[in-house]
Amino acid sequence: MQMMLEVVAPVFIMIGLGYLAGARRIVSAEQFRGLNLFTFSLAAPALLFAGGTSGHSAGGGAALAFFLGTMVLYAAVLWGGVKLGRMALGPAGVLALNITFGNTVMMGIPLIRAAYGEAGLSILLTILALHSMVLLGTATVVAEIGQNAGAHWHKVLLATVKGVLRNPIVMAVMAALVWSTLELPVPGFVRRTLELLGGAAPPVALFCLGGSLLGFSVRGAVGSLVATVVLKLLALPVLVWLACALLRLPALETAVAVTAAALPTGANAFLLAQRYSVGADRSGAAVLVGTAISVLTLGALVTWFGR
Repeated sequence: MQMMLEVVAPVFIMIGLGYLAGARRIVSAEQFRGLNLFTFSLAAPALLFAGGTSGHSAGGGAALAFFLGTMVLYAAVLWGGVKLGRMALGPAGVLALNITFGNTVMMGIPLIRAAYGEAGLSILLTILALHSMVLLGTATVVAEIGQNAGAHWHKVLLATVKGVLRNPIVMAVMAALVWSTLELPVPGFVRRTLELLGGAAPPVALFCLGGSLLGFSVRGAVGSLVATVVLKLLALPVLVWLACALLRLPALETAVAVTAAALPTGANAFLLAQRYSVGADRSGAAVLVGTAISVLTLGALVTWFGR
C-alpha cells in the first residue's frame, strides 16, 4: 500500500489535475496541444537521451520478452477478429493495437522512473526504441492494406518509415543507443540542460493525458471494451512475464518489461484509429476506461515487484 501511494498515486493525481483543468476550462484545448507538442518534441526526447547515455545497461532481454508477448497477442487478436469475429482487416487491426499498444511515454516514463529509478528507465529505453516503430508501424501497414487492397507494398512501407522518422521520441531513443554504443561523451553542461528540460516531461505529460481524456467516450463501445481492457491490463503482462521467465531475465528487467506491458492503451492508438476512421470510438473508450482501471492493476503490480 505504501508503494502504491508513493509511486502510483502521484501519477494519477497529475492525470486528475489535467482532467479537472480541462473540464473547468482553466487550460484550453489549444493550450493542451501546445503542452503536448512541447512534451513530445523537446522534453521527453531530452529525458530519454539523457537516460540512454547515463551508462546503465541497455535491457535487450527485457525488450525481447516484451515484444515476444506483444506480437503473439497482436497476431492472435488480429486472426481472431478476422476469422472468428468476422471483422474487416482494418477494424481487427485497430482492436489488436488497442490491446497491445501501451502508454509508454506519458505514463510509462514517470511510473517506471519513480518505481525503478534511472536503471529502470534505461531498460525502458530499448522497449521505447521499438515500441512505436513495431506496433504503430504494423498497425499502419494493416490499416493501409485494409483500406487500399490494391496499393503497392513499397508505397505502404515508405509511408510507414517516414512516419517513424518524424517521431522525435523514437529518434531520441535511437540517437541515445548509437551515442552509448560509440561511447561518446556528453559534456557536463549539455547533460545538465537535458536533465532540466527532461525533468518537465513526466508531470506535463501526465497533465496533458488527463486533459486528453475529455475527448473520449465509452458510448457504443461496451461490447469489445471489457475484452480489450482485460487482455491489455492482465493477459499481456502475463504473456510478457512468461517470456521473461523463459529467458531467465534478472528481476529488474522482468519488473520493467511486465510493468510496461501492464500500462493502459496509449492515446496514439486512438489517433491512428481516428486517422483511418476505423474504430475510433473503441480506441477512445479503451484509453479512458483502461487508464482508470490501471490505478488498481499498476498499483498492485508495482507493490508486488517492490517486495
